[in-house]
Amino acid sequence: MPTELQIKKFSYVFTWFDQNGDGWLTRGDFEKIAGLFTALADEKDQKNKIAIKTAFMHWWSLLLKAEVGTPDEKISKEEFIRIMESSVIAPENFENAVGGIADGLIGALDRDGNGSLSREEYVRMYDALGVPPATSSEAFKRLDRDGSGQISHAEFRQAIVEFYLSADKDAPGNWLLGSMDAFK
Repeated sequence: MPTELQIKKFSYVFTWFDQNGDGWLTRGDFEKIAGLFTALADEKDQKNKIAIKTAFMHWWSLLLKAEVGTPDEKISKEEFIRIMESSVIAPENFENAVGGIADGLIGALDRDGNGSLSREEYVRMYDALGVPPATSSEAFKRLDRDGSGQISHAEFRQAIVEFYLSADKDAPGNWLLGSMDAFK
């Protein structure tokens, strides 16, 4: 059973991914959100674009495999939360779905090859994904654990893991998409 904190986070992700706002997740929603993420990569960066899209489509396939009672390939928020806990964040699936997106993003955005994201790169990324700059700027401060002014690949991965897997309300990774107070 997901914790209250995970339910809050998964509900936020559901709302973010529900690109047409109809209260259901569909393949079209996943393709659209994957398109927003892949658009962050340089036009010629097919490797990371493919990695991100593949991870999103893997995530969608996990949702469909675990779906119950909705034959038209629509996932409700309640189903999404249940499937996130039972399947997507399971160790055998998490890396290929959520981890694959994180790695593709870092690869796409780390254009100077230093293995990290600057505040500007981080804020620009989330702004393009619909997260306001004020929110992502504050999140950056909390996720830059070593105070270097950069979020390393390891720090970003740690934030992803904490956001999806941690029940600790004080974990810095909970700030991945902004303040938990903003989540409904």
